[in-house]
Amino acid sequence: MATLAKPTDLEQRLGVTFKDPQLLQNALVHSSYVNENPHAAPESNERLEFLGDAVLGLVVADELYAAYPDDDEGRLTELRAHLVRRDTLAQAAGRMRLGEELLLGHGEDEGGGRSRPTNLSHVYEAVVGAVFLDQGLEPARKFVLDSLEDELAEVRDRGSPLDPKSRLQELCQARFQSTPLYQLVETEGPDHSRSFTVEAIVNGQQLGTGSGPSKQQAEKRAAREALRELESQ
Repeated sequence: MATLAKPTDLEQRLGVTFKDPQLLQNALVHSSYVNENPHAAPESNERLEFLGDAVLGLVVADELYAAYPDDDEGRLTELRAHLVRRDTLAQAAGRMRLGEELLLGHGEDEGGGRSRPTNLSHVYEAVVGAVFLDQGLEPARKFVLDSLEDELAEVRDRGSPLDPKSRLQELCQARFQSTPLYQLVETEGPDHSRSFTVEAIVNGQQLGTGSGPSKQQAEKRAAREALRELESQ
């Protein structure tokens, strides 16, 4: 496998010195590179990405739980979703110039893969996983909090980001020049204990389903699910 031209420069940008530099190397291998170079790189960064996603979720949830003792589960979930969404992680990866270091297949590289938000968010999560394996939870926690310092500060300064319905509407207007629709598909239970189920329709497709004790709660949960689907694309 090709090696990093200047691994110490990258480690300096990350603020982490690896005991096992191969873990950092592995975190930078996109699946397209493996497809074109199976003998040079037998495994992509997808396993590290899986691990990093879990570590990231834990670190952010723990930070929000401590920072916002008066917020309920719904509000904390919205804050966490904002901080771990694709575009947020891609911004953090961009600041560390991780795209420059990605090992990509020729087609992916020529097609703009180094700046693709999905690739950047995935390599960020893979690096989190690599830090965790190399040094443990506390250094991984420090890396996450340091690298997301700007986004955490924005949440502290401005309070909660837009609610899921507002965020979904902004995203739909930007991508599709349309607004999402919410369709009530089921109502269950007696009058004093109703449960509503709503689907979020985006660009003619059902992308989210949510249930709750009110139509508003069900719509927010459907919007949150639709956001996760859109932001993963």
